[in-house]
Amino acid sequence: MAKNEKRIKRRIRNAYIVSTVSVALVLFILGSVGYLILNARQASDRIRERVTLSVFLRDDISSDERQYISAKLGEMDAVKDVEYLSKDEAAEEFKAYIDNDFQGFLEGNPLPASYEVTLNADYSAPDSLKKIEHVIRHWDGVDDILYQEAIIGQVTENIYKFNLVLLLFGGTLLLISLILINNTIRMSVFSKRFIINTMRLVGATRWFIMKPFLGRAILQGIYAGLIASALMAGVVIGLNRGIPEAGFLTGNRLLAEMFGGLVVAGILIATIFTWTAVRKYVRLNATRLHLY
Repeated sequence: MAKNEKRIKRRIRNAYIVSTVSVALVLFILGSVGYLILNARQASDRIRERVTLSVFLRDDISSDERQYISAKLGEMDAVKDVEYLSKDEAAEEFKAYIDNDFQGFLEGNPLPASYEVTLNADYSAPDSLKKIEHVIRHWDGVDDILYQEAIIGQVTENIYKFNLVLLLFGGTLLLISLILINNTIRMSVFSKRFIINTMRLVGATRWFIMKPFLGRAILQGIYAGLIASALMAGVVIGLNRGIPEAGFLTGNRLLAEMFGGLVVAGILIATIFTWTAVRKYVRLNATRLHLY
Protein backbone atom coordinates (compact mmCIF):
# COMPACT_ATOMS: atom_id res chain seq x y z
CA MET A 1 0.00 0.00 0.00
CA ALA A 2 2.78 2.39 0.93
CA LYS A 3 4.62 1.54 -2.27
CA ASN A 4 1.52 2.31 -4.32
CA GLU A 5 1.08 5.66 -2.59
CA LYS A 6 4.73 6.53 -3.25
CA ARG A 7 4.35 5.49 -6.88
CA ILE A 8 1.25 7.64 -7.28
CA LYS A 9 2.93 10.62 -5.64
CA ARG A 10 5.99 10.15 -7.85
CA ARG A 11 3.84 10.07 -10.98
CA ILE A 12 1.94 13.18 -9.93
CA ARG A 13 5.20 14.99 -9.13
CA ASN A 14 6.72 13.94 -12.44
CA ALA A 15 3.61 15.05 -14.32
CA TYR A 16 3.78 18.41 -12.55
CA ILE A 17 7.46 18.82 -13.43
CA VAL A 18 6.91 17.86 -17.05
CA SER A 19 3.98 20.25 -17.27
CA THR A 20 6.01 23.10 -15.75
CA VAL A 21 8.97 22.51 -18.07
CA SER A 22 6.64 22.35 -21.07
CA VAL A 23 5.08 25.68 -20.16
CA ALA A 24 8.55 27.16 -19.58
CA LEU A 25 9.80 26.01 -22.98
CA VAL A 26 6.74 27.40 -24.72
CA LEU A 27 7.16 30.72 -22.90
CA PHE A 28 10.83 30.74 -23.90
CA ILE A 29 9.93 30.23 -27.56
CA LEU A 30 7.30 32.98 -27.41
CA GLY A 31 9.75 35.29 -25.63
CA SER A 32 12.38 34.58 -28.26
CA VAL A 33 9.97 35.42 -31.08
CA GLY A 34 8.89 38.58 -29.27
CA TYR A 35 12.53 39.58 -28.78
CA LEU A 36 13.19 38.92 -32.45
CA ILE A 37 10.23 41.09 -33.45
CA LEU A 38 11.42 43.95 -31.20
CA ASN A 39 14.91 43.79 -32.69
CA ALA A 40 13.53 43.63 -36.22
CA ARG A 41 11.43 46.71 -35.48
CA GLN A 42 14.48 48.51 -34.09
CA ALA A 43 16.51 47.56 -37.17
CA SER A 44 13.77 48.79 -39.50
CA ASP A 45 13.60 52.06 -37.55
CA ARG A 46 17.36 52.49 -37.93
CA ILE A 47 17.05 51.95 -41.67
CA ARG A 48 14.20 54.43 -41.99
CA GLU A 49 16.02 57.01 -39.90
CA ARG A 50 18.79 57.01 -42.48
CA VAL A 51 16.39 58.65 -44.91
CA THR A 52 17.56 62.21 -45.56
CA LEU A 53 16.16 65.17 -47.40
CA SER A 54 18.52 67.56 -49.11
CA VAL A 55 16.99 71.04 -48.96
CA PHE A 56 18.92 73.15 -51.47
CA LEU A 57 18.98 76.91 -50.92
CA ARG A 58 19.01 79.66 -53.50
CA ASP A 59 22.35 81.40 -54.08
CA ASP A 60 20.80 84.78 -53.33
CA ILE A 61 19.22 83.68 -50.03
CA SER A 62 19.49 86.21 -47.23
CA SER A 63 20.78 85.47 -43.75
CA ASP A 64 17.30 86.03 -42.26
CA GLU A 65 15.73 83.59 -44.70
CA ARG A 66 18.36 80.96 -43.93
CA GLN A 67 17.81 81.35 -40.19
CA TYR A 68 14.05 81.14 -40.72
CA ILE A 69 14.41 77.85 -42.63
CA SER A 70 16.73 76.44 -39.97
CA ALA A 71 14.28 77.36 -37.19
CA LYS A 72 11.27 75.94 -39.04
CA LEU A 73 13.06 72.66 -39.75
CA GLY A 74 14.01 72.33 -36.09
CA GLU A 75 10.37 72.83 -35.02
CA MET A 76 8.99 70.03 -37.23
CA ASP A 77 8.01 66.81 -35.43
CA ALA A 78 9.19 64.78 -38.40
CA VAL A 79 12.75 66.10 -38.21
CA LYS A 80 15.29 64.26 -36.09
CA ASP A 81 18.42 66.18 -37.03
CA VAL A 82 19.41 69.12 -39.26
CA GLU A 83 22.88 69.80 -40.60
CA TYR A 84 23.81 72.89 -42.61
CA LEU A 85 26.19 72.41 -45.52
CA SER A 86 27.68 75.57 -47.00
CA LYS A 87 28.73 75.93 -50.65
CA ASP A 88 32.39 75.50 -49.76
CA GLU A 89 31.72 72.43 -47.62
CA ALA A 90 29.61 70.91 -50.39
CA ALA A 91 32.45 71.51 -52.85
CA GLU A 92 35.01 69.86 -50.56
CA GLU A 93 32.81 66.79 -50.10
CA PHE A 94 32.24 66.49 -53.84
CA LYS A 95 35.97 66.83 -54.51
CA ALA A 96 36.70 64.01 -52.10
CA TYR A 97 33.96 61.88 -53.70
CA ILE A 98 35.15 62.24 -57.32
CA ASP A 99 38.82 62.69 -56.39
CA ASN A 100 39.11 65.65 -58.74
CA ASP A 101 39.18 69.43 -58.50
CA PHE A 102 36.05 70.20 -60.52
CA GLN A 103 36.10 73.89 -59.55
CA GLY A 104 39.18 74.53 -61.64
CA PHE A 105 37.55 72.90 -64.63
CA LEU A 106 34.23 74.71 -64.21
CA GLU A 107 35.87 77.94 -63.05
CA GLY A 108 33.56 78.23 -60.10
CA ASN A 109 31.47 76.38 -57.57
CA PRO A 110 28.00 75.52 -58.91
CA LEU A 111 26.97 73.59 -55.81
CA PRO A 112 24.35 75.31 -53.61
CA ALA A 113 24.28 75.50 -49.85
CA SER A 114 21.86 73.03 -48.34
CA TYR A 115 20.33 71.53 -45.22
CA GLU A 116 20.71 67.77 -44.77
CA VAL A 117 17.56 66.77 -42.90
CA THR A 118 17.34 63.42 -41.11
CA LEU A 119 13.78 62.28 -40.41
CA ASN A 120 12.26 60.25 -37.59
CA ALA A 121 11.35 56.67 -38.53
CA ASP A 122 7.59 57.29 -38.38
CA TYR A 123 7.82 59.98 -41.07
CA SER A 124 10.01 58.20 -43.61
CA ALA A 125 7.18 56.63 -45.61
CA PRO A 126 6.71 57.94 -49.17
CA ASP A 127 3.35 59.59 -48.38
CA SER A 128 4.80 61.44 -45.39
CA LEU A 129 7.82 62.52 -47.39
CA LYS A 130 5.63 64.03 -50.08
CA LYS A 131 3.72 66.06 -47.48
CA ILE A 132 6.94 67.28 -45.90
CA GLU A 133 8.36 68.16 -49.30
CA HIS A 134 5.21 70.11 -50.20
CA VAL A 135 5.48 72.19 -47.02
CA ILE A 136 9.21 72.96 -47.26
CA ARG A 137 9.17 73.72 -50.98
CA HIS A 138 6.96 76.79 -50.42
CA TRP A 139 9.36 78.45 -47.97
CA ASP A 140 11.21 81.53 -49.14
CA GLY A 141 14.83 80.79 -50.00
CA VAL A 142 14.31 77.11 -50.87
CA ASP A 143 15.42 76.24 -54.39
CA ASP A 144 14.85 72.50 -54.57
CA ILE A 145 14.41 69.34 -52.47
CA LEU A 146 16.01 66.04 -53.31
CA TYR A 147 15.59 62.54 -51.89
CA GLN A 148 15.75 59.03 -53.30
CA GLU A 149 12.04 58.42 -53.73
CA ALA A 150 12.24 55.07 -55.55
CA ILE A 151 14.71 53.54 -53.09
CA ILE A 152 12.74 54.77 -50.09
CA GLY A 153 9.54 53.29 -51.50
CA GLN A 154 11.23 49.93 -52.06
CA VAL A 155 12.77 49.90 -48.58
CA THR A 156 9.42 50.78 -46.97
CA GLU A 157 7.67 47.99 -48.88
CA ASN A 158 10.31 45.42 -47.93
CA ILE A 159 10.18 46.43 -44.26
CA TYR A 160 6.37 46.11 -44.27
CA LYS A 161 6.56 42.62 -45.81
CA PHE A 162 9.23 41.51 -43.34
CA ASN A 163 7.25 42.76 -40.33
CA LEU A 164 4.09 41.10 -41.67
CA VAL A 165 5.86 37.75 -42.02
CA LEU A 166 7.22 38.05 -38.47
CA LEU A 167 3.79 38.88 -37.06
CA LEU A 168 2.15 35.97 -38.90
CA PHE A 169 4.89 33.63 -37.74
CA GLY A 170 4.57 34.87 -34.16
CA GLY A 171 0.78 34.60 -34.22
CA THR A 172 0.90 31.05 -35.60
CA LEU A 173 3.48 30.02 -33.04
CA LEU A 174 1.40 31.58 -30.26
CA LEU A 175 -1.67 29.58 -31.30
CA ILE A 176 0.26 26.32 -31.53
CA SER A 177 1.97 26.99 -28.20
CA LEU A 178 -1.31 27.68 -26.42
CA ILE A 179 -2.78 24.45 -27.78
CA LEU A 180 0.26 22.49 -26.57
CA ILE A 181 0.14 24.09 -23.12
CA ASN A 182 -3.58 23.45 -22.87
CA ASN A 183 -3.13 19.78 -23.72
CA THR A 184 -0.25 19.41 -21.27
CA ILE A 185 -2.21 20.93 -18.38
CA ARG A 186 -5.35 18.99 -19.27
CA MET A 187 -3.36 15.76 -19.12
CA SER A 188 -1.97 16.77 -15.73
CA VAL A 189 -5.48 17.44 -14.38
CA PHE A 190 -6.77 14.28 -16.10
CA SER A 191 -4.49 12.18 -13.90
CA LYS A 192 -6.29 13.58 -10.84
CA ARG A 193 -9.87 13.19 -12.08
CA PHE A 194 -10.69 10.41 -9.60
CA ILE A 195 -9.38 12.52 -6.71
CA ILE A 196 -11.67 15.35 -7.84
CA ASN A 197 -14.63 12.99 -8.02
CA THR A 198 -13.89 11.62 -4.55
CA MET A 199 -13.85 15.15 -3.14
CA ARG A 200 -17.21 15.81 -4.77
CA LEU A 201 -18.70 12.65 -3.27
CA VAL A 202 -17.73 13.69 0.27
CA GLY A 203 -19.46 17.06 -0.22
CA ALA A 204 -16.63 19.42 -1.09
CA THR A 205 -17.68 22.65 -2.81
CA ARG A 206 -16.43 23.58 -6.28
CA TRP A 207 -14.24 26.36 -4.93
CA PHE A 208 -12.76 24.08 -2.26
CA ILE A 209 -11.84 21.57 -4.98
CA MET A 210 -10.46 24.13 -7.41
CA LYS A 211 -8.49 26.22 -4.89
CA PRO A 212 -5.47 23.87 -4.48
CA PHE A 213 -5.31 23.31 -8.24
CA LEU A 214 -5.32 27.04 -8.92
CA GLY A 215 -2.70 27.63 -6.21
CA ARG A 216 -0.42 25.04 -7.80
CA ALA A 217 -1.12 26.57 -11.22
CA ILE A 218 0.02 29.99 -9.99
CA LEU A 219 3.22 28.48 -8.61
CA GLN A 220 3.66 26.53 -11.82
CA GLY A 221 3.31 29.73 -13.84
CA ILE A 222 5.88 31.50 -11.65
CA TYR A 223 8.36 28.63 -11.94
CA ALA A 224 7.82 28.37 -15.69
CA GLY A 225 8.23 32.13 -16.11
CA LEU A 226 11.45 32.15 -14.09
CA ILE A 227 12.88 29.22 -16.10
CA ALA A 228 11.94 30.93 -19.38
CA SER A 229 13.46 34.20 -18.12
CA ALA A 230 16.73 32.46 -17.27
CA LEU A 231 16.85 30.91 -20.74
CA MET A 232 16.05 34.27 -22.35
CA ALA A 233 18.78 35.97 -20.30
CA GLY A 234 21.26 33.44 -21.63
CA VAL A 235 20.12 34.09 -25.21
CA VAL A 236 20.31 37.89 -24.84
CA ILE A 237 23.76 37.77 -23.24
CA GLY A 238 25.01 35.29 -25.82
CA LEU A 239 23.75 37.33 -28.78
CA ASN A 240 25.20 40.59 -27.48
CA ARG A 241 28.58 39.00 -26.75
CA GLY A 242 28.69 36.89 -29.89
CA ILE A 243 27.41 39.48 -32.39
CA PRO A 244 27.90 42.90 -30.75
CA GLU A 245 27.86 44.70 -34.10
CA ALA A 246 24.24 43.64 -34.67
CA GLY A 247 23.12 46.01 -31.90
CA PHE A 248 20.57 43.71 -30.23
CA LEU A 249 18.25 45.34 -27.73
CA THR A 250 19.45 45.29 -24.15
CA GLY A 251 19.14 47.33 -20.98
CA ASN A 252 17.97 46.61 -17.44
CA ARG A 253 14.51 48.12 -17.95
CA LEU A 254 13.85 46.19 -21.15
CA LEU A 255 15.02 42.91 -19.63
CA ALA A 256 12.99 43.51 -16.45
CA GLU A 257 9.85 44.19 -18.50
CA MET A 258 10.45 41.16 -20.68
CA PHE A 259 11.12 38.81 -17.77
CA GLY A 260 8.19 40.20 -15.81
CA GLY A 261 5.99 39.66 -18.86
CA LEU A 262 7.08 36.03 -19.10
CA VAL A 263 6.24 35.39 -15.43
CA VAL A 264 2.85 37.10 -15.74
CA ALA A 265 2.12 35.22 -18.97
CA GLY A 266 3.07 31.95 -17.29
CA ILE A 267 0.73 32.64 -14.36
CA LEU A 268 -2.17 33.64 -16.59
CA ILE A 269 -1.77 30.74 -19.00
CA ALA A 270 -1.35 28.10 -16.30
CA THR A 271 -4.21 29.49 -14.19
CA ILE A 272 -6.71 29.87 -17.04
CA PHE A 273 -6.06 26.45 -18.56
CA THR A 274 -6.03 24.74 -15.14
CA TRP A 275 -9.31 26.42 -14.17
CA THR A 276 -10.89 25.29 -17.45
CA ALA A 277 -9.67 21.70 -17.07
CA VAL A 278 -10.63 21.33 -13.39
CA ARG A 279 -14.02 22.97 -14.01
CA LYS A 280 -14.78 20.26 -16.56
CA TYR A 281 -14.28 17.43 -14.04
CA VAL A 282 -15.96 19.31 -11.21
CA ARG A 283 -19.11 19.62 -13.30
CA LEU A 284 -18.84 16.18 -14.89
CA ASN A 285 -21.45 13.56 -14.00
CA ALA A 286 -19.81 10.80 -11.94
CA THR A 287 -21.41 8.10 -14.11
CA ARG A 288 -19.52 9.46 -17.14
CA LEU A 289 -16.13 9.65 -15.45
CA HIS A 290 -14.99 6.31 -16.83
CA LEU A 291 -15.47 7.66 -20.37
CA TYR A 292 -12.63 10.20 -19.92
